[in-house]
Amino acid sequence: MRLTTFIAAVVTAGAASGSEDIADKYPQSELYDKPVEVIPHVFSAIGATAPPTYENSGHNNNLSFVVTGDGVVVINGGASARLSAALHEEIKAVTDQPVKLVINENAQGHAMLGNSYWAAQGVDILAHSDAIAVVEENGDFILQGMQRYNRDKAEGTEVALPNLSFDDEYVIEMGNVILHALHLGPAHDPGDVQVWIPQWGIVIAGDIAFHERMPPIFAETDTDAWVETFEGPFTDLNATYVIPGHGHPTNMAQVTRYTSEYIKDLRAKIGAHIEEGGDLAGAFYVDQSSWAHLDTFEELATKNAGRVFEEMEWE
Repeated sequence: MRLTTFIAAVVTAGAASGSEDIADKYPQSELYDKPVEVIPHVFSAIGATAPPTYENSGHNNNLSFVVTGDGVVVINGGASARLSAALHEEIKAVTDQPVKLVINENAQGHAMLGNSYWAAQGVDILAHSDAIAVVEENGDFILQGMQRYNRDKAEGTEVALPNLSFDDEYVIEMGNVILHALHLGPAHDPGDVQVWIPQWGIVIAGDIAFHERMPPIFAETDTDAWVETFEGPFTDLNATYVIPGHGHPTNMAQVTRYTSEYIKDLRAKIGAHIEEGGDLAGAFYVDQSSWAHLDTFEELATKNAGRVFEEMEWE
């Protein structure tokens, strides 16, 4: 299935075609869904757009890989060692080229807890220095959270730090491909990484970009800086194809609408609420109904509003 098919499906059915309500689309595997070839040589196992659960094995983000001709680059370590092993089996079904590098898109559990599997295979693991610092400080706590929902599926998973780090850009020349691991600026999470392949016009964007599920805003997220990074260096990539951190591959227009436009809309409404003398309790009820069709709306909308109020109250 090619990207044009994904885009047609999204345009026809809208975000309602997301997978929040489907427990598992690939029951014969630990993966939530089987990897698909987005463009030649670039594959992605699209995760659930729901929160992590035992049923989806914590595969609620996109696990992607690039077949370079002289090895495979994997983007995201996965939520557990077992999940990473399942992805590895799918890679072996596609190519006999060895996995040579794993890139963590940030420090969240579903991006890095599977590192222990890849490290045991002798694979190098790359992450941004800020993300590594988060794993060093909070890795055990993140692991315990995964163990609670994943129970027996968490067996064999340990916290494993990446052995390679970078601050702004890390260039990978492998086979016939040059990949650029980028940190374009503050966005969704500390140490967010985008993997840009200019020769193919595709960016594996990670959590800077959303379109089928609502973007989560964390206590440490600077939403104004996120918009600035998105509408500046990220948009300037001029990517033709976008694999977001969650949801199906798409294009820049879609992720712009549902990421920076959503954040700007929420900030405008919270700003008006503050100007009118509104308080935190009232901020939870600002009108976000135009985004209600997005997966995880019920889980995130009011939390996002509260966090943006707390951020903007002192701006």
